[in-house]
Formats: sequence, structure tokens, C-alpha cells
Amino acid sequence: MNATDGIGKQIFDWFDAQNWTPYPFQTQTWEACVKGKCGIVNAPTGSGKTFALFLGLLSAFHQSGHSPQKSGLKVIWISPIRALAKEIKISMERALNALDLSWQVAIRSGDTSTSARKKQWSSPPDILITTPESVHILMSKKGYAKYFIGLFGIVIDEWHELMGSKRGVQVELALSRLKSLNPGLLIWGISATIGNLHEALDVLLGPKGGRDGLLVTSDIRKEIAVHSIFPDNVEKYSWGGHLGIALADKIMPIIEGSASTLIFTNTRGQCEIWYQKILDLRPDLAGVIAMHHGSISRELRDWVEEALYDGRLKAVVCTSSLDLGVDFRPVETIIQIGSPKSVARFVQRAGRSGHQPEARSEIFFLPTHALELVEAAALRRAVSSGNIELRTPYLRSWDVLIQYLMTLAVSDGFDADQIYEEVKSTFCYSSMTRSEWKNLLNFLLHGSQSLKAYDEYKKVVIDNAIYRTTDRRIAQRHRMSIGTIVSEAMINVRFLSGGRIGAVEEWFASHLEPGDSFWFAGRPLELVMIKDMTMLVRKSKKVTRRIPSYLGGRLPLSSEMSEVLREKIYNYTQGKIEDAEVERLKPLWTMQNTLSILPREDEFLIEYFESKEGYHLLMYPFEGRFVHEGMGALLAKRITNKLSITFSIAMNDYGFELLSDKPIDVENIINKDLFSMKNLITDIQGSINATELARRKFRDIARISGLIFQGYPGKIKKQRHLQASSSLLFDVFRDYEPNSLLFLQTFDEVMTFQLEEARLRNALNRIQGQYLLFAYPSKPTPLAFPIIVDRMREKMTSEKLEDRIRKMTLDFTK
Repeated sequence: MNATDGIGKQIFDWFDAQNWTPYPFQTQTWEACVKGKCGIVNAPTGSGKTFALFLGLLSAFHQSGHSPQKSGLKVIWISPIRALAKEIKISMERALNALDLSWQVAIRSGDTSTSARKKQWSSPPDILITTPESVHILMSKKGYAKYFIGLFGIVIDEWHELMGSKRGVQVELALSRLKSLNPGLLIWGISATIGNLHEALDVLLGPKGGRDGLLVTSDIRKEIAVHSIFPDNVEKYSWGGHLGIALADKIMPIIEGSASTLIFTNTRGQCEIWYQKILDLRPDLAGVIAMHHGSISRELRDWVEEALYDGRLKAVVCTSSLDLGVDFRPVETIIQIGSPKSVARFVQRAGRSGHQPEARSEIFFLPTHALELVEAAALRRAVSSGNIELRTPYLRSWDVLIQYLMTLAVSDGFDADQIYEEVKSTFCYSSMTRSEWKNLLNFLLHGSQSLKAYDEYKKVVIDNAIYRTTDRRIAQRHRMSIGTIVSEAMINVRFLSGGRIGAVEEWFASHLEPGDSFWFAGRPLELVMIKDMTMLVRKSKKVTRRIPSYLGGRLPLSSEMSEVLREKIYNYTQGKIEDAEVERLKPLWTMQNTLSILPREDEFLIEYFESKEGYHLLMYPFEGRFVHEGMGALLAKRITNKLSITFSIAMNDYGFELLSDKPIDVENIINKDLFSMKNLITDIQGSINATELARRKFRDIARISGLIFQGYPGKIKKQRHLQASSSLLFDVFRDYEPNSLLFLQTFDEVMTFQLEEARLRNALNRIQGQYLLFAYPSKPTPLAFPIIVDRMREKMTSEKLEDRIRKMTLDFTK
């Protein structure tokens, strides 16, 4: 881009007027766009990535000879979360005003009103900020090709976040169609934190396009200061994983000393509890403290974001709903409640403070249990060394492809040969064969071999060599089901007098009776009735209230975190203490060594003891709960092949427990053969948990592929009905069509993403090279305690559990 002519001069003049100097990565991006290149911009949070690409596309459009006044959609900006869209729009409009361009910028997401969507369709904006789902919804409309013709550029924001999900596959498929409609389309991704950038480029542009794509990387380094909040007495602080509430008073000076603070929690339920706890401690903060999570209504979220942006809020308790990209410059400090289990997630959250180039980010880590202090030390080490997680892209996601083909079928139909070539050009489906493609087409036509007798699965017909849907009811149901985010059924929460507050999961609502009270969105509420999938509530004055909890809230420890965690523990056994967190845990490490052993790098610890519950066999790979779930199932299966015994399995991020009602000769039974790679897949799939894991995964695949319908708005099917439908289909495929692509995909996803097969193999290999160290403690050790508490949590009410934990903790002091 030339700084002496046309729009290039205007951009440089505008930067000069703002006392800005373009960073090298910004000018490199501008020049690449003008040359017609595609690629990824990788730079820290708050360094100006939006202006790098938006101004680059403006320059390229201007110099391509297109008329700036020509009507129609010119740029699509895909954002993975709604909170980003408003910030991006503000930045774009600021630039457009400065450059005297009258382009219209519009946002389209699930929150956009019906009237606004109709206007955007009939009179397209110049720039559309939207989501992957909304792009597919637009493609499901008749005449969509005309809507997208003339598209000049497309940017996928936070590509690292999308790439490791099926939403990323949606983006790949949308790009394959848009590239075909608009040869020469400029495609760019934005990524802040990712460990496999070159692969990310291949996934974004396709294997062929990736070879010619550019990686524009900033040399700006973001300084992140990590501070831990310590309990006064580590021996008396929770060992079993709680909410960290006991340390709530310690964050008050931090909040008071900062202009604005974001307090990140890992779950929505935890967010509600912490918000209320802070208000209990400091009632004077009412009005300047708020809460933000995905179940709160759009209106409340919008108000929080605007108030935070304007500097009107002292603190916001939030979840991942505020993880990404949003520029809240008044925010000075971040507090992380509990381990985020991922270096990338930690860096993202830290970057919400000091959200400007070269500004230092301050983040405080508050452990929810004592052993999490090791994770704080591990996070600091990983951040300083730049050890960021890889994102594993999805491959051969047949459910997403079936949904996409239906999207094309309900709009203008599709030519099978043309779409095959387009789909093959994507990273996800580059290995797809003609035979598999034919199977997918037959699935749309007949509902697969085993379902062809049922008319409801026949969704597409061939009309003059074009695959299309002619049934309006089928088309309507499909358009309402577009998307890959699979969550539990949600029930709206509204005041009896009117006004939506948000939504809670159906399973939580099913445990409430009229008159019961609960906290939601920071308000004490009483259930009046449930009507038409809506909870009608009023304000409550009762003292005892429940907090909504949500399924699936536990995050697994990443492989990078696991590696550094083991390093910290092994270093301690060698007398190498580099962190205050590890030093503070000396009393626990001493107790672990007194009751059992703290393993060294060449040792694999196996503990065995008896209690009133039975016989506890515990092992500690320190590899994360997903890997431990698979390893626990594997070892239980292999042990039961040797002797008649039944185990219940529990796990956390540090290890797993096999609990039985009769003793075993552990040193005879537990040997290196149990950790062998021989028959690994067969043994895991044959284990007790594998089928149930597959059934849960298949339910999600069935929803995405359209095998089961979640229901119309206001008449959503209950979870048990969805589960029954998917279980029946799972059994049909297992018994009559085990080579079905969707059935095979189910087990692939369980192994790759649920049990993390690659990490499981690496862990088994590592254990093969370690010495098996047996210990026989008289009671649960500090390492065993959290695993046992996790198991008990599934079976006891919170009151009974607290009493049990208190008794177990007292036993240690005797």
C-alpha cells in the first residue's frame, strides 16, 4: 500500500493525526491485502489486529478498481462470540468516518431482531459482522448466491478458538462455497494464541491454499504478571476442590486498588456464587459490580458490556463469555478463580487487562483447593516460555457435512459433482472418497441403509440432477436446527409481571417445585410455575436459596499444562524449588511423603488402602481427567480379564481411583503389561464406559446431522426424549449398520477428543519407562483426597458432603 496516493495516504494521515505509528505487522498486512494475498495475522491481544485487516481490505478494494459506492455485501467479518461484534463495529465505523467512507456496518447474530434480519437480506450492508451459524442460515435462503456475489473479503476473528471445534468446520465449508462464487476472494484469519500456526493456516485456506498463504506475525511481546493469592494455612484450606470462597476476603483489596477488575470463573454456577459472595462482603459495591455469563439475557449482557467499556463498573464476575478480544480499556486487573486448565485460556483472560500495545497485563490466581497452587506455578512457567497449546482440527466430521448439504438443499439445491470438488478442497474433508460421498448422498435421499423404510428420514429428492428439498416442513425444521453448538435444553426465566432474565438448563428446573427459591443473574427469585418451557418467577425474600448449576462445566487439564505440572512436582522431589507456590505447599508434600510417597520423574506412584467404602487403588499419571477416564477404563477392563472383580472409577486431573469391594494382590496384578499399547483400541472400546461415552457423543452427532429434531421454539423436546431417540438410533446402527459413517465418527470423536487417544498413548509410553512404586497408606493422602471427594460429590447432597469432607480433613490432623 502506497502512503502517497489515494486511500493509503488517508490511512497514514489518520494514524498521524491520532499520534499512532503503524506496527510493522500492520503495514505488512496492508501490503499483502493489496497484492491479493490470503493468510493469518498473529499478534497479541490489544495490538491492533482489527485495523491491520480492516484497513488492508479497504485499501485492496479501493485499488482493485471497484466502485466504493457500489451497493451490496463487500466484507464479512466472522466473530465466534457476540460480545466481540459490537467492539469490532465501533472500530470499523471509527475508521470509515475518518476516511470519509459511507459504508454501512451491520451485526447479525442470534440476538438480532427479525425485522433487522429482513432488512439486512433485502438491502445488504457493505460490511456484515456475523457468526458461523448466521452465514449458514443466509446460505439456506433461496437466492443466496446473488446475496454473496460481489463479496470481496472475509475475515475470521479468533480463528484459534474456532479451529478446534465443529464451528470451525462450518467456516471451512462456508469458505468453500464463497470461494466458488467469488474467485479471488480475500480470506484472512486473526489469531492471538495458538501453538500450531502453520496447520491453522492450512485449515483456514485448505491444503492447497495454505501453501500460498501468508503468516503475518507481530514481534510485540505481551508482558503478563502472574500473582497467586495464598491461603493463610495451606493444611486447613480445602484439599478437595471447592469454590475458593474461603479466600473471598483476600480479593477485596485487589478490587479496591484497581479502576476496574474482571473476575473470571470457570462455570456459570460458580459465577453466580462469587457475585453474591462479593456483595455479601461489600454491600456498598451494589450498582458498580455486575455479572456476565451466557445464560443471562442479551439486554443484561449488553448493559454490562457498555458499562464496563465506559468505566462505570468497579468489577464484573464473568465466565468465558468475556474471554475473547473485547477491548475494555478501563480494566486494569484480572482475577482468575480456580485453574483455567489451559495456558491459552489463561493468556486470553490475562489479556483482557492492559488491552493496548505494550501494556502490562496483571492477573491474580485464586486457587479453589490447595493443590491448584502447583497449577499457578505451572501457568507462570508456561506463559514465560510461550508454551501455548495446539488446537486439534476436526477431520471427517460427517454430521456437519450432512447439515451443510441440507442447507444447500433447502435453498437452491446443489449439483453433487460440483459440491464434491468444493468440499474436497477443505482441510476437514480432503481425504473423503467418492464412496463416502455416495454414502452421504444416500443418507440424504433414504436416511441410510438401516433407516430407508422410514419416510421421515427421506429429506432430499433429485430434480433434474439437482439435490433439493421440496417439503417445506423439512426445510423449516432444518433452518431452525442450523448450528453445531450442542447444549442441554434451556428454559427461559421470566418475571411473572413480564421481562426476560435469561435461561437455565432444563435439568435444574426439573428439580424445583413452585415456591422454591434460587439465585439467578444476581437476583433472589422464587419459582411460581413452569409454563410453555418458561419458568415464571418473582422476587424472593427467603433466606435459603439454590444456585443454578450447569452440566458439562469441567475443563480438562491441557497437555502443555500437564507437562509443566509434572515438571514442578518432579523438581520439588529433587530439592529444586523455583516458585513461592511450591514452597507454600511444603506441609502437604511433607504429609504426602509421610503417608505415602511423592513420586520422582522416573517413578509411577500406585497407592492402595482399605476404608469403610472398600478397597482403593489409586494411580497418578498427572495427565488430565479425560486421559485418566480412558486409562481408568482401560486398566479396569484389563484387570477384570485376570480376575472376577467389579470397579467403580473416579478421576481428576492428577490421577484416578479404582474402587472395589474385595481385595486384590496389587503387586501381582499391577505390572507393565497393564500399560501396554497392545490391543489398546479394542480394550478401550470393550471397557464398561466406552459404550456410554459413545452414546453421549452420538446424541450430539445425531442432533447436528438432523437425525433427531430438538423441537420448535417454546416446544423444545425434553432431554430424556432426545436421549431415548438417539439411544434407539445408536442401537440400530450398532446392530444393523456398524459401518455407518456417523456411527464410525462417534467412536473416532470419543477416542480423539473425549479420551484424547494421542495423549493416552504418550502417557502409557511414559509409564512403561518408569518404575512402578507401590505405597500402602493408612488413609487418603493429599493426592488421593481430591479424587475421593469428586466421587462422593456425585452421590451426596452438598450438606452431607461438607460434613464428610470436614471429618476426613480432621482425620489428617490426628
